[in-house]
Amino acid sequence: MLIAHDLGTTGDKASLHHDDGRLVTSVTVPYPARFAAGGIAEQDPAHWWDAVVSATRQLIARAGVDPATVVGLVVSGQMMGTVLLDAHGDPVRPAIIWADTRSGAETRTLAQRLGAEHAYRLLGHRLNPTYSVEKIMWVRDNEPDVWARVRHFCVAKDFIVHRLTGRLATDRSDASGTNAYDQLSGTWSAEVLAAAALDPALFPEILDSTTVAGTLTAYAANALGLPASVRVVMGGGDGPLAAVGSGIVAPGDGAYVCLGTSSWISFASLAPLHDRQMRTMTFDNVVPGSFVPTATMQAGGASVQWITEALSPDPAHPDTARLTAEAAGDLDTEDLYFLPYLLGERSPLWDPEARGAFVGLGRHHTRAHLTRAVLEGVAYNLLTCIQAFRESGATIDRIDAVGGGAQSDAWLGILADVWGVPIRRRTIVEEANSLGAAVTGAVGLGLADFSAARALSEVTAEFAPDAGRHAVHAQRHSRFVDAYAALAPWFAAAPTTAAPAADTPTEGR
Repeated sequence: MLIAHDLGTTGDKASLHHDDGRLVTSVTVPYPARFAAGGIAEQDPAHWWDAVVSATRQLIARAGVDPATVVGLVVSGQMMGTVLLDAHGDPVRPAIIWADTRSGAETRTLAQRLGAEHAYRLLGHRLNPTYSVEKIMWVRDNEPDVWARVRHFCVAKDFIVHRLTGRLATDRSDASGTNAYDQLSGTWSAEVLAAAALDPALFPEILDSTTVAGTLTAYAANALGLPASVRVVMGGGDGPLAAVGSGIVAPGDGAYVCLGTSSWISFASLAPLHDRQMRTMTFDNVVPGSFVPTATMQAGGASVQWITEALSPDPAHPDTARLTAEAAGDLDTEDLYFLPYLLGERSPLWDPEARGAFVGLGRHHTRAHLTRAVLEGVAYNLLTCIQAFRESGATIDRIDAVGGGAQSDAWLGILADVWGVPIRRRTIVEEANSLGAAVTGAVGLGLADFSAARALSEVTAEFAPDAGRHAVHAQRHSRFVDAYAALAPWFAAAPTTAAPAADTPTEGR
């Protein structure tokens, strides 16, 4: 047996697999995330560890298996965050996660020293506050007492691997999401670290995702209830692992969309894909020697969760299925648009100051119109990303859907009509990240190769685009783009305000 953990934004989606990757059972253990005014987004790494311990024990109990049958464990995790550790490997402050956008000044400093276009081609990513190195700089510049204790940096899954094995390392997929990794040389970029004025000793060793990082320490084995002989495979970032979990392991396997808190479109390639307008990004893949061009928006599923919470009598238990069903079919939003920028935006705008907005709201609009506008707004934003890929030479003629939002027939039908390509739902949607991790773990243990992923998640439904509705959406997409362009100066001029912090759970990334 293999155990895979996927550390999302709101919980650990853990799964138990046969040694060929087949899913046995899964469980999700939630934990809180803190979002507050000023672009704050943080979590306590101790909650990640507690969730891993609880989920592991629940998996064993639920499946009724002998813990001795577990031979391997592998971790997937949310990317682009910052966990800062002291000399003992303990966190010196809460983790700053991917959605945090406080480091605008640090981003501007890097852009001045490196040049935005040069950095994009070096890193495969734009310089932006959502990345790790800018967050590290922010802590140094704003929390000197905390910074004095910092000795190491890592990201979410690396922290767990360190707790499991005692080894502090990262993999190439997560390294490529830090804005400190030279994608051509496959090493930490001396040029970027010099521009950031950061000591290279802060950064962990870089391993392939399939590397066995070690076996469980006595402490970890006792906490998890597993044998100390369990081998821990390094694993990777949730985006590249979701590609594997979607059966996309090589060029020609198609594209996929993950409809989680953040939502992204991606596919496999043999080289980084650079967009002239720098709208998209490229991560290293967990499959050695390959890459995953990606376009990630900040609040895809998060926008849908927000509107269903806002419109439900009990926000703690939103009636998402009913509300999205009301918004399905031929419902016309009657020129109502939603800009899905609740957390600022990465692809395609790269504007941390952008915010959500309903545009064109009238007295006649109902909650069904509001929900429909949100579903369409996410689809329109991702359509701009698809267009960027095509303009860079990529072929996208079908898209497989995974993530929590992939369970919605209404949303997948809207995506098909807006994008003009078939959208397919796969057997495994919410566990796609952990399935990708399980396959990566099996490869690392010598039990399988990556091609096995293609047979582990099958297509169960296909949503074909309607030509007439697609033509209408093409016109509406232009209006959507114009709405942001009109509001961008207003977003940029918004005053900075303080507000009490709130612990706000969101659907896992």
